[in-house]
Formats: sequence, structure tokens, C-alpha cells
Amino acid sequence: MKRFILIVFLLGLSLPGRVFAQAMFAGAAAGSASVANDTLPAYPLALAEAPPAPNLDSTDELPVMSPELTLSTYQHRIALQAAELAAYSAVTVVRAELPDTSQQGEFELQRKFEAPHTLQFTPVHYTGDNFVKSNVITRLLQSEVDHVLKDDPSQTAISPANYKFSYKGAGRVQDRLVHVYQVKPHKKRPGLFKGRVYLDAHTGALVRAEGSVVKSPSFFVKHIEFWQDYTDVQSFTLPAHIHSEARARIVGRTIVDITHRDYQAAPAATTQSARQVPAM
Repeated sequence: MKRFILIVFLLGLSLPGRVFAQAMFAGAAAGSASVANDTLPAYPLALAEAPPAPNLDSTDELPVMSPELTLSTYQHRIALQAAELAAYSAVTVVRAELPDTSQQGEFELQRKFEAPHTLQFTPVHYTGDNFVKSNVITRLLQSEVDHVLKDDPSQTAISPANYKFSYKGAGRVQDRLVHVYQVKPHKKRPGLFKGRVYLDAHTGALVRAEGSVVKSPSFFVKHIEFWQDYTDVQSFTLPAHIHSEARARIVGRTIVDITHRDYQAAPAATTQSARQVPAM
């Protein structure tokens, strides 16, 4: 029974990492931000090393683009990326922890994606408890592969069709001037979240996303939170670090950190792959 609950729990835990990342790069219709002055909600995270929130009272010079133009540019960028990114490879390190049982593990893998529906992992090195490897990390990776295979970008796209955007101010993240938008889904549907997205005010690139899943995938999972930082690879934007934490009624807490490095991206012009971007 406990193992079954853990499996269902992990499917929910993987939502912020893979479904949300898919939403980042799914094709989206252009839209505009609405201005609101209410304060941002807080999403406290368990790990002390979680990145600090940006200073929304920044007195920096005005950004190159307005909030509306930044959001429109972001949506244009993800549409282009969905059409142009045909393949990539990276080194992925997954760290998982079960604090209530003091079990943990770290798995380094080679990651390779080819559009539209191929995602492969090649093991490099593992250290830690075997239970965490077989029942947490391996199942998490398999759920990501399955999601890429059955992907439906329109259901989780960060677009006006799925979300209401409210502009919240400007600040800095990773020394980048950003516009901050609160996003709230129109419907409570698996794969959607409520929280914030941070867009580069000069380029419209996604810098960070954070929040909580709006619909739990199971009665046994009470809450799922995440934050995700991104990096620019050539003309593309790809995840760099994903932190996710979930709380379940029986299993307890599961904390997962996933980092990606050494990206090698291939534009569509250099491959014969279909044009679509994977979940992360």
C-alpha cells in the first residue's frame, strides 16, 4: 500500500518539473498583461538554499521593454523555440530526499531529447539508498519519458487560454532585470499551477517560475510546491535547476532537486526531427 501511494505521489511531484517546463515552451497565442497592485503571495520552500525572491521595490532604470511588450515577446519566443529546437543533450543530476525516513540518493545521467516524442536517459553514476533510486528517482524519470511520449502542449501552455496574467512589478533575478507576473489558471486542471513567472525585461526570456500545483493528482498528496530557474542556450531557453517539494498523507515529504548542465542544442535546420519542445 505504501509503495502504491508513493508511486501516485511521485506522479504529482513530477508535475512542476516536467509539465510546467512543457508549458514554458508550448506554442502560445499572444496576449497582454493586466496591471494589479495587490501583493504577491508567498510560497515558502523547505531548503535553506532556495533562491531569494527578487526585490520588487527596485529603483533600477526603466527596462528596455514595457511589461506588455515583454509578455508578448516571451510568447513569441516560445513559439519560435517550439518550431526551431529539434534536439538537445545535457548532463542531468537528480537528488532526492525522504526526510521522514532519512533516505536520500543522487543520480547522474546523460539526457538526450529528439523532437517530437523521444527522451532517453543513460545512467552515469548513482550514490545513496537503493530504495530512493528504484522507487523515487527511476519512477520520476520514467514518468517524464512517458509524458514526452503522450504530450499535449495545449493543455498546460502558459498562455491566455489557460491563465490570467497580472503584472506585479520589476526587480532582479540572477543579476537580470525582470518583469514579474502573477499567473492564475482559469480552471483547476492537473499540470497547471498558481504562482509567478519572471521574464527578462530586455529579451522576454523566461528567467524563473515558481508556485504551487492547483490540483493534487491524488487524495494522498496534500501539497506540491516548486521553483525553477532557466538558462539561455544559444537562442533557446532551457531549465537549469528545478526544486520541488511535496507532502503526502502517509509517505511524508519528498524533496527533489534536478540540475542540468553542459547543454548541446541542435536547431531544426540541422536535423530531420519534428518541431516540438519536450517537458523537463
